[in-house]
Amino acid sequence: MIKTVRRWALALLLPGLLLPALAGADTGRSLVMASTTSTEQSGLFAHLLPRFTAASGITVKVVALGTGQALDLARRGDADVVFVHDPAAEARFVAEGWGLKRLPVMYNDFVLIGPASDPAGAKGSDIAQALARIAARSAPFISRGDKSGTHAAELRFWSLAAQDLTPLRQTGSYRECGCGMGPALNMASATGAYVLSDRGTWLAFKNRGELVLLVQGDQRLNNPYGVIVVNPARHPHVKQAEAQAFADWVTSPAGQAAIASYRIGGEQLFFGRTE
Repeated sequence: MIKTVRRWALALLLPGLLLPALAGADTGRSLVMASTTSTEQSGLFAHLLPRFTAASGITVKVVALGTGQALDLARRGDADVVFVHDPAAEARFVAEGWGLKRLPVMYNDFVLIGPASDPAGAKGSDIAQALARIAARSAPFISRGDKSGTHAAELRFWSLAAQDLTPLRQTGSYRECGCGMGPALNMASATGAYVLSDRGTWLAFKNRGELVLLVQGDQRLNNPYGVIVVNPARHPHVKQAEAQAFADWVTSPAGQAAIASYRIGGEQLFFGRTE
């Protein structure tokens, strides 16, 4: 009789003990991540974040902006963590006390996209030479113009090519859309223009029209991404524990494997920091 009572007691008790574990992904814990349009529009987050939530029980709301805007959002205390790709801007963000520490996460590369006819003769493996040829022909070029990591890289490459953008703006051949990567590619497709893109968004882009990949392989086109937890000393309401959990997971073997496993058409889009 005593054994029977104990069995009934355990039967009643076990569901209550198991419920938190079974609830897993519905713990009510969440965070806001300010990130780039490239990580979202490439499809990476749709692949990555459900795996993080399954592992941690933490849901993630992504605000996808250019890197400069994402960092500004975090400066205002409107994000718990940033996941961006402009190492110089990220270093300033940490040095100014807005973030705790930059952790390298992954990398891909930039590519120069343009019309298959390539009227400027830009095709090759030297980004500076390609941009110099585009400028010499006053060929149409779409710039994101949004202070994103891609925009910052593009401006560095124009500088490497020793090109002054002022006359290109005056002639209208250089057009700044102030938009994300997807819309910039759409504009280039519609107008037969050149555009700098991250490889991931280009591979995921469906509306290519006459656009093709023209320049790749230049080591200067490497595009590293980092994650930074926002400093709770600046914004006490920041969810530091949840943000740190994401930073730890995305740089862990499990997170790195999830990044490496994301492919489009069999092609890997992003490479982990250890690859």
